[in-house]
Amino acid sequence: MSIIICPGIHEPELTESFRVGLLDIVCNSAIARNSANILVYPGKDVLVLSALHILQFLRERLSNSLESPIIFISFSAGVVGAIGAAHLWQLLGGRVKAFIAIDGWGVPLQGNFPIHRMSHDYFTHWSSCLLGSGQNNFYAEPVVDHLSIWRSPQTVQGCWVDSTMGIFPPKGHLTAAEFLYILLKRYEAN
Repeated sequence: MSIIICPGIHEPELTESFRVGLLDIVCNSAIARNSANILVYPGKDVLVLSALHILQFLRERLSNSLESPIIFISFSAGVVGAIGAAHLWQLLGGRVKAFIAIDGWGVPLQGNFPIHRMSHDYFTHWSSCLLGSGQNNFYAEPVVDHLSIWRSPQTVQGCWVDSTMGIFPPKGHLTAAEFLYILLKRYEAN
């Protein structure tokens, strides 16, 4: 399984912080035994919007191995390019296990793969879901600033919304990192 991280338009240090946090989640779990391959798309500025550039990156890094199932985790403006790349990957015969959009406000999300939204506040969650979302989503409560959910998901508390995948969320709040872990563990098993 490959996890593709598609950042937005922001300082690279924020994505590195997210990547390190994600590695902590993966390495301290059963997911690591199945050797998840974590790739960070290196595009900057407007290139994060380019589905074709993301697809080219995937083909180079995965050696055109379409059999490799992919989970996309994208943030902010990076959601635009990532959703296009997910569809292109499928058109080429690849498998998208899941698509996780973190604060992809205003980006329509549709696909024949599971989609999850994570938002830094309830308004962003609610208004984004009008443009498409999956069945298990997360929003920060209390509200955090836009970059915090990307920089340090392990510190962002929030709510799990619409649990229909047979796993029930913990009572009360959980962190954005815990939500990601539960999703990754579920898709690693299937």
